[in-house]
Amino acid sequence: MKITTKHFSIISLVLSILGLLDSLYLTIAHYSTPAILACPETKFVNCQKVTSSSYSMIHGIPITFFGMIFFVVLIILSLPKFWWSVSAFITKLRISVVSLGMLSVFYLVYVELYKLNSICLYCTGVHLITFLLFIITMWAGIKPTKEDS
Repeated sequence: MKITTKHFSIISLVLSILGLLDSLYLTIAHYSTPAILACPETKFVNCQKVTSSSYSMIHGIPITFFGMIFFVVLIILSLPKFWWSVSAFITKLRISVVSLGMLSVFYLVYVELYKLNSICLYCTGVHLITFLLFIITMWAGIKPTKEDS
């Protein structure tokens, strides 16, 4: 089976929705309870430690909120109308957004591993989804071909 632009669009859309749901859960948990569902509190895996640290907020806004915005933008850019667009602007915007997401992931993983010495499983889910979206976006190339239609 040949993977086409349509496949990239669908995969990207599904991953973006999953990322939004994960970020939404973390945002709700931030405002409602310090306990994160199904995240053990061991020395290394400790969602509460990560999500309640000083690194988890920017000017009083949880980082997870920015993650939700990131995934909403990617959901829009993953809609077939935009994914199949031959507009260089849309393509550059999609690449810029996922690249910014990856830079954020690098920073957040650094903070988890070297500043907090703990990881959050839900955060790792967001990081993995962002990485996969980055790979898909880069792999898809800049312009769809006629054979993809």
